[in-house]
Amino acid sequence: MTAASIPDYLVTHNGGFHADELLSSVVLTRLFPDAQLIRTRASECITPGADRIIYDVGRDYDAGTRIFDHHQRNAPLRDDGQPYSSFGLIWKHFGRDYLAAMNVPARDIESIHASFDAGFVLPVDLVDNGALSPSTAGPLLSDLTLPALMESLKPVFDDTSPDSEDRAFQSALGVARAFVEASINRKSAKYRAEAMVLEAVARAGDGRVLELPMGMPFRSAVVKAGADHLLFVVHPRDRDWTLTGIRLNDEGFELRADLPESWAGLTDEAFEAASGVAGAKFCHNGRFIAVAASRDAILELARIAVIEAEGQHQS
Repeated sequence: MTAASIPDYLVTHNGGFHADELLSSVVLTRLFPDAQLIRTRASECITPGADRIIYDVGRDYDAGTRIFDHHQRNAPLRDDGQPYSSFGLIWKHFGRDYLAAMNVPARDIESIHASFDAGFVLPVDLVDNGALSPSTAGPLLSDLTLPALMESLKPVFDDTSPDSEDRAFQSALGVARAFVEASINRKSAKYRAEAMVLEAVARAGDGRVLELPMGMPFRSAVVKAGADHLLFVVHPRDRDWTLTGIRLNDEGFELRADLPESWAGLTDEAFEAASGVAGAKFCHNGRFIAVAASRDAILELARIAVIEAEGQHQS
């Protein structure tokens, strides 16, 4: 790795985070500890440059200019046709250097790189792309079940220092506390969200679109309310607005209605042209979420999506 290749900035998106860019950041911050990690969607930051690595944002994949996104139309695929997330792309291009930085012997790097890709990286990629249910990914991610994760923090067999067990326990204690407290906080938040969603369902009446004041868990409350007529949810996110589908079941990714097929993977001007909506910004290839610049724009996208979904249902 030459000095010229060392970035000053590691750039990913702001807002809610997912496993793929978080795990990518684990790899990149180990390799480039002096680089500044920036979470943003500002165009001047997500435009490729010699001083940065961009991942999970930017709507392009070009290892030569060090941008590693997977949300665009014609998103990158593995040789077997399975989709990459940003984690898979980062692991493909930086994983070997990461293993070397972890002092893995050179003779073992290729085999460990492939094994970790198949058993750890690939399930993360598939879940992120909606190609694998988290309930199915659990057995595949055997190292990431909570008991296995705690066990993995034990000292390795040849760490014979007298305090190795105590140091490992203290390290595991911090991880365990984070998981326990996060779980309790999420359960508490679920009840707060349910009350807000039920109020929004009442306001929606017989409409097909549920408008929420912010992003929050909503499916369980929609089911509890018996609001089977609802097809889509809209809410603000940072400076934008999002339009999402409603899952049919707690597990799996099948929706009550998909967004229009003609929108899949489009961004900015192409999305505006296809939808006829000024301010349309992005539609995921999986057709489960779209983003627009304003409330008026997202409601118009929702209106179009409802008309198409109802037309398909009648046909």
